Amino acid sequence: MLNKLQEIRTAGMARISEAPTLDVLQDIRRELTGKKSELAEVLKGLGKLDADMRKQVGMAANEIKNAFADKIQERENEIVADASVIDGPVDLTLPGTPVSGGALHPITQMCYDLNDAFLSLGFEVYNEDDISSEQFAFDNLNFPADHPARQSMDTYWLEGTEDKAGTERLCLRPHLTGGSVRKLLKDGAPARFIYPGRVYRNENTDARHERAFFQYEALIVDRDLSFSSGKVMIQAILEKVFGRKINVRMREGFFPFTEPGYEIDMECLVCGGKGCRVCNQVGWIEVMPGGVIHPNVLRSANLDPAEWTGFYTNIGLDRLVMMRYGVDDVRLFHSADLRFLKQFK
Repeated sequence: MLNKLQEIRTAGMARISEAPTLDVLQDIRRELTGKKSELAEVLKGLGKLDADMRKQVGMAANEIKNAFADKIQERENEIVADASVIDGPVDLTLPGTPVSGGALHPITQMCYDLNDAFLSLGFEVYNEDDISSEQFAFDNLNFPADHPARQSMDTYWLEGTEDKAGTERLCLRPHLTGGSVRKLLKDGAPARFIYPGRVYRNENTDARHERAFFQYEALIVDRDLSFSSGKVMIQAILEKVFGRKINVRMREGFFPFTEPGYEIDMECLVCGGKGCRVCNQVGWIEVMPGGVIHPNVLRSANLDPAEWTGFYTNIGLDRLVMMRYGVDDVRLFHSADLRFLKQFK
């Protein structure tokens, strides 16, 4: 048995010395000291030996195992040292290879800036899944059964749920607003929260529209909340994001989940209000709908509209980024073109 151990030691030390790479060395380590190695098989047979021989073989096996470990470490150091040696002359005056640094995507950076702005006003951040349902995307938000947004030409419905209804009919969320009812059902009122995320629309793309884009919604629910509070919030947020006062206008608009509802426009910063293809030559660009939360939506959240009211605002995050950097085509932000994105480091 002791002769067998000596043979294992001699062969093993030779294999370790000849290992050309770290990967090969690791394979040798497993073959020499692993559970299926010859050394392990010897140790398994110790119980069949008499006491004196068992002691000698056990001590010899442990010595071999330690010798393998030391030799493997020694060989590993040699391989690493050899790999660091540069063959041939070296010109130390040549510039090194620059390391390419990463940066936040401009939409992500805008989202973080808005988070900071809203958090400073006492809001909390809420997130939900990208997959929603008919119940939360439409039913809870006062959308009538025949509303066009429910059709597949506008909304991406998940295959296999077409014949179902309510929470069982699933879709990629067409807007963030459904998250408001989910949050209110969970935590109740009063509430003051934001919920950013990606939404999906089945529509044609152009300079201002994408099939998948980012929204950023905010909601206040409280008692005796004035409409002017919502408008002041919008102005304060835009001023903080852009670092200066931004001209804002509010137009009457209809949304099933608000009453009354408004289209909120800001002066186009791409053209400075003179008119361009981004703003359809009118000098203003719609960046968010908003309005007072509809009583039916409050009822869906188990809140009494006689006691509670609220104010929605849904920021078109992509368009806000267009305004910040003066970009005239939203598709560029989703192109993954590094030549474009590297400008925003």
